Amino acid sequence: MDIKPLDTNGVIPYDLLLLADPSKMLIDSYIDKGICYLAKHKSDIIGEFVLIHTHPQTVEIVNIAVKETYQGQGIGRKLIIKAIEVAKQFKATSIEIGTGNSSIQQLRLYQKCGFRITGIDHDFFIRNYEEEIFEDGIQCKDMIRLSMGL
Repeated sequence: MDIKPLDTNGVIPYDLLLLADPSKMLIDSYIDKGICYLAKHKSDIIGEFVLIHTHPQTVEIVNIAVKETYQGQGIGRKLIIKAIEVAKQFKATSIEIGTGNSSIQQLRLYQKCGFRITGIDHDFFIRNYEEEIFEDGIQCKDMIRLSMGL
């Protein structure tokens, strides 16, 4: 598996981005502000993450996803490790990520990778998404914020 930045002339992988963020409008609001990295297996794009600078020495993973047929194979962890490496190359002193209160698997993964919960943005998904989001029978209402010092 190879993880490299999306070519500036490349096609934006909305199919993957929408797995992590169901709002194309929100994706469009941050995709040009950051760098999208693609994970490829042979010629197949199997994962992605998007990093943006949020503060002078802080970067945030604003979107991360793995193609459904490749989930559960450790690719998400490899994407996070690569994002941390890139953040260090940017001379960031911290990296952040956010996920929904209903995203149990993601919360587990992020904490196993060393992220710690730093806050909750109550009703984030209610305020920012037109459609209700449910995962495993739980309504996604709050953004759980996590960070890691580098």
